[in-house]
Amino acid sequence: MPARSDAARSDVARDADAALTALYSEHYRSLVRLAALLLDDIGLCEEVVQDAYIRVHGAWGRLQDRDKALAYLRQTVVNLARSTLRRRLVALKHAPKPMPDAASAEEGAYSLVERAAVIQALRELPRRQREAVVLRYYADMSEADAAAVMGCSVGSVKAYTSRGLSALSGKLEGLR
Repeated sequence: MPARSDAARSDVARDADAALTALYSEHYRSLVRLAALLLDDIGLCEEVVQDAYIRVHGAWGRLQDRDKALAYLRQTVVNLARSTLRRRLVALKHAPKPMPDAASAEEGAYSLVERAAVIQALRELPRRQREAVVLRYYADMSEADAAAVMGCSVGSVKAYTSRGLSALSGKLEGLR
């Protein structure tokens, strides 16, 4: 195919500009509605239609029947919408999987409130009860190990722990 002269190219560009401006003013909304039936985001629909106009403008010189420019434009909108959906599906398929145990921000905030309340309730316990509860449940020590650290008998650790948990339960009743 012989190369076109600059004048011929500018005539084709002017012709394309005029024809596409007319098509735009008459059919833009219907093309956006067509895209909206295929996609779920209005902004994306408008983007697809605008891209379709740009592609048709670029291919204007290759159109066999310029009276069918609207049909070509519609088909371009459908093809671009399909491509958009295909890209979205590929992105979703390869998106990183969220951690199953990830807590929401709300749960994290509530957890901080609970933790602060537990710490405050622990501070209000008598020293020996606090030591027994902390050694048994936070340090994860056995009753014998906690008794050795506290310098008392295993029975005393059991009693301090029982009384401490009972007192904590009463103090934290409002959080449940």
